Amino acid sequence: MASSRSSGGPAKGSKSKAQSIKQYQKHSRKISDPSTHDEQNLLSSRISSSIPLEFQQLILNVFRVSFAERLGSDLSSTLQEVKQHLFNRDFQQAFGRDDYLEAYAVRWSSSRALGYLQIFSDLSSFVVPYGERTHSCTDGVDVRLTPSESLQEFSFEIEQELLNVVCLGGGAGAEIAALAGFMRQIRTSGVRSNVMASATKELDDGASTRNMPRLEVLSIDIASWASVVNSLRQSITNPPVLSKYASAAAKAANGPLLPSSHKTINFLQRDVLAIDVDEFKGSLQGADLVTIMFTLNELYTTSVPKTQRFLLLLTTLTQPGTLLLVVDSPGSYSTVTINGAEKRYPMHWLLDHTLLPSSTNVESRTDEPKWEKLVSDESRWFRLPEGLKYPIGLENMRYQIHLYKRCDTSLSRET
Repeated sequence: MASSRSSGGPAKGSKSKAQSIKQYQKHSRKISDPSTHDEQNLLSSRISSSIPLEFQQLILNVFRVSFAERLGSDLSSTLQEVKQHLFNRDFQQAFGRDDYLEAYAVRWSSSRALGYLQIFSDLSSFVVPYGERTHSCTDGVDVRLTPSESLQEFSFEIEQELLNVVCLGGGAGAEIAALAGFMRQIRTSGVRSNVMASATKELDDGASTRNMPRLEVLSIDIASWASVVNSLRQSITNPPVLSKYASAAAKAANGPLLPSSHKTINFLQRDVLAIDVDEFKGSLQGADLVTIMFTLNELYTTSVPKTQRFLLLLTTLTQPGTLLLVVDSPGSYSTVTINGAEKRYPMHWLLDHTLLPSSTNVESRTDEPKWEKLVSDESRWFRLPEGLKYPIGLENMRYQIHLYKRCDTSLSRET
């Protein structure tokens, strides 16, 4: 979390141990795994990354190119200072300097971007409507997508021309890089039956463009992440500089992660707990997907009442059909005071309490449902594959995930 109103970083006061260290010439990758339990290891085998290595490497290359100078500096001491500020919950200090912001991005956003890419791929049949492939809503609250449900298993014709995403607390750039990679997957799938085939090969621009919606991303965060977002934007839309000794094949295949004509990336520095209503309404106008990733629990920690009001405002301002994706650390709790007594509640319980009808008996409900829960899982693992090359350590990601769809209350009133 980038601040008390922004995206996720290292867990405060948590510790993890290195599971394995691989050396790749001048590059290294360290995987940190806080769990050794058989059950969790079994779970990890089910949800390890299904994104081909080449795609994930493209995302890491974006961070490596964007912050090459920072990676070449004395990064370890800077990271220690950032971690200390985060541990002390001094977010103003942790995200008050450009070198801190860049260090955070290269250290934590890079790993998160790979996890988020997997999440978007897993949820692709919800996020991007396909011809005769659109998901219908369900009443279940524990939908677990199998690999056959994800983007990689089928070819399709995309119905929409624009994917508009608002990332609340997304200033650190993980969501931006992941969405760019996700659109690259879609671009590839438009000309091949297997979306993951030949990720780094040059595609026929005409064929790929026909089935590729434009991407518009607005990232809203309390910290001043504008320079980080701009650096990522430039690296996403420009081919990486190759060595003069690069092969002819490498030069022929070299290209941007996403064409500049197919994306718009903007950043807005605001505190979502105190944002102007009219400005927030304008920001959410036309949004297909709203993400709150490794941010909501910190909002609850800052103020439960303000966060509840923020979620209710989000409900009021979003249009029917809008998706809300919440990803956070598993086992997150917040303390709520009711009639003078304090009680701790799981984050997902507070979220459901705000967004979903209070009654469990559908027939007795008097209030119209504003959201429908499509996917929910209180603990998942994203595990990095062997073979990724990055100058500093990367981490696996354990998370909880909840996906909601905004209901059309006018239809319920008509029936």
